[in-house]
Amino acid sequence: MSKTSFPSKGNKLNKLLEGVIVEWIPLKNIGTWYGGGTPSKTRDDFWENGTIPWVSPKDMGRPIVDSSEDYITEAAIDGSSTRLVPANSVAIVVRSSILDKKLPTAFIPVPVTLNQDMKAVIPHENINTRYIAHLLMSRGVDILRAARKTGGSVASIDSGKLYSFPIPIPCPSNPKKSLEIQAEIVRILDTFTELTAELTAELTARKKQYNYYRDQLLTFEEGEVEWKTLGEVTKKWYSGGTPTAGRTEFYEGGSIPWLRTQEVKFADIERTEVCITEAAMNNSAAKWIPANCVIIAISGATAGRSAINKIPLTTNQHCGCLEIDSDKALYRYVFHWVSFNHENLKSLGQGARGDLNSTIIKNFRIPIPFADDPDKSLTEQARIVAILDKFDALTNSISEGLPREIELRQKQYEYYRDLLLSFPKPEEAAV
Repeated sequence: MSKTSFPSKGNKLNKLLEGVIVEWIPLKNIGTWYGGGTPSKTRDDFWENGTIPWVSPKDMGRPIVDSSEDYITEAAIDGSSTRLVPANSVAIVVRSSILDKKLPTAFIPVPVTLNQDMKAVIPHENINTRYIAHLLMSRGVDILRAARKTGGSVASIDSGKLYSFPIPIPCPSNPKKSLEIQAEIVRILDTFTELTAELTAELTARKKQYNYYRDQLLTFEEGEVEWKTLGEVTKKWYSGGTPTAGRTEFYEGGSIPWLRTQEVKFADIERTEVCITEAAMNNSAAKWIPANCVIIAISGATAGRSAINKIPLTTNQHCGCLEIDSDKALYRYVFHWVSFNHENLKSLGQGARGDLNSTIIKNFRIPIPFADDPDKSLTEQARIVAILDKFDALTNSISEGLPREIELRQKQYEYYRDLLLSFPKPEEAAV
């Protein structure tokens, strides 16, 4: 246990913090720790009609976790190594493939159980649980650096090193004062997290609304449309190629955008992560594709995903590109239809990887309203596109709409969190 005094910071906490002694104590000493386990999957009485949340790493994508994907019964607690963790705990992931990048942490406001890849702590009465949650989120990278086990197929945390990791508790000899300081820090930080939560809930509602209107706008009664194939509304089909990997003259200093399937994500493409050179173009199957094509991933896990390239670019061989005939269909109408039918298109894949090809894609059917009157048809398509584009921008755009606002608020929260929790630390307490 080490002590430091806290200097004036010139902010709202100034009055509470000035001259306060901060003690650095091991995580093991902040409260009662709980581990978890997995009840037998073959015991129906452990799972059927379960009402107790069983939290695992897949549930830890939120700062506050009050539900889970899986629920167990009281019998499962009695018949397994998992224990009931009381409400108002802080949970962390101690074994997961994502531990190389972050330490998933969440405040758990309800009683839960945990699987074996989780730990939770109930802090002592002189420590604010939400303070610990914010603190662990702030120090997650440091904890990983200090406590991550080396080797092993899946990243994990060494329990001994985790428990010995020091964290700051202000004014511990005066519990009342300490809790006041912790509560003020929590109040400020919760303001940011509550706003983010509200925006996230709004985004979820808007996505449901978007899906509803998309279903309505792209569902037609018999006789309302003429069904054509994508090939019938396409002017030209483009495929791509991959310049030989390792040939520096094909990639180094390249300025030609080169698209890979992992970048095809139901959105507009303004740039690519990789660029190639003229030499690469001359020595591979990669070719220029004009802007505003409907691009469809044709291989593996990404098969069926679609996008629109807003810039001329090249692609690898796992992308198929449709240059739409503007006299027959709007490219954005085709994009929305293909995105809407992603699963249907993907299900047509062939072989072990479920790959698509030009024949499958060109034969995929699309409804064309008022096909016998091109002007009326394009006007109706434009009406549908205008509505769907507005919802799409609101729910999916990373440059505008709610996702961008959520990202900005999260960065703002992280900035103030790290500022408020940057207690001075003596050299002997450094990890």
